[in-house]
Amino acid sequence: MTFSPLFAAPPAPSGVPWLYISIIVLIAFLAVLVLIGISYGKLWLQAYFSRANVTLLSLVGMSFRRVNSRIIVTGKIMSMQSGIGAEHETGVTTRRLEAHFLAGGDVLKVIRAIIAANRADIDLDFDRAAAIDLAGRDVMDAVQTSVYPKVIDCPDPKRSGRGTLSAIAKNGVELKVRARVTVRTNLEQLIGGATEETIIARVGEGIITAIGAAETHFDVMEKPDKISKAVLDRGLDAQTAFAIVSIDIADIDVGQNIGARLQADQAEADMRVARAKAEERRAMAQAREQQMRAQVAKNRALVVLAEAEVPKAMAAAFRKGTLLTANGPH
Repeated sequence: MTFSPLFAAPPAPSGVPWLYISIIVLIAFLAVLVLIGISYGKLWLQAYFSRANVTLLSLVGMSFRRVNSRIIVTGKIMSMQSGIGAEHETGVTTRRLEAHFLAGGDVLKVIRAIIAANRADIDLDFDRAAAIDLAGRDVMDAVQTSVYPKVIDCPDPKRSGRGTLSAIAKNGVELKVRARVTVRTNLEQLIGGATEETIIARVGEGIITAIGAAETHFDVMEKPDKISKAVLDRGLDAQTAFAIVSIDIADIDVGQNIGARLQADQAEADMRVARAKAEERRAMAQAREQQMRAQVAKNRALVVLAEAEVPKAMAAAFRKGTLLTANGPH
C-alpha cells in the first residue's frame, strides 16, 4: 500500500507544452514578419505597384549580401517606368544589378545611360553599359557625347601649354594654325579605345603633314578646307573611343619665313667655310713661300761652298804643276 505526498502538484493535462511551444513559435514568426514588413514593406510595395519584379525574399537576401536594396529597387523601377522593355529584353534583372553593385559600379548611372540611349535610338544594352562603367569611363557622359558631339581644341592649351600648331609649307613660310575637332563617342570602341589626347595628337600631325605638302602658304590660306579634307581622309579616329565628325580650321597666322632664314644661315655657313678654305690656302702658300726661300738660301750656301773649292783646286794645281794657261802648262 503506497501513499502519495501530501502536497504533490496535480499532473498537467496532456498536450499543454506543445500548445505553449506553438504559441511561442507563432509569436516569433509574427514578430519576424512584422520586422520584415517594417524594414522592407514600403520598399517592396513600391516595387510591386511599379511592376519592378523584386520579391520580398530578394530584399531580405540583399541585406545579407550587403547590397543597398533601395538602389536596386530604384534602378528596377526606373527601368520599368521608362518603357525600355521587360527584363528578358533589356537584361536588367535584379541579379545583374546586384552583381554590378557588388563589383563597385554605379547602378543608377548605368540605368540612366541605358534610358538616354534608348530615347536617342542608340544601341546600348546593359552588359555594354556596365562594362563601360566598370572600366572607369563615365557611361552617361559617353551617351550624351554620342547625342551632342563634343568640340576639342587642337592643340589644347590646357594640356600642351601652346595655343597654335606650327607648320611650314614648301616655300618655307611658317603657318600657325588652330583647329577645332568635333567628335562623338563611339560606344563600340569606348572600352580599350584611345582617348582625346590621341585624337589631338593625330589631328595635329595630320595638319602639319597637309601644310607641309602645300606648295605655298597662299594655297593653305586661300582654301583651308583642303587641309580639313586631307586630314579627315586619313581616318584618324581608327581604334579610338571617338568618331570624328568634322575638323575646322579656326585660325591661321603667318609666322616667319623659315626657308629664307635657313637659306641665309646656309649662305653664311658656306661663306664661313669658303673663308676657312681661303685662309687654309693662304697659309699653305705662305708655308710654300717660306719653304722656297729656305731652298734658295740652301742653294746659295751650296754655291758659296762650291766657290770656296775653286781656290783650293787652283792651289793644288799650282803645286802639282798642272795649271793650264793660254800659252800652255805653267
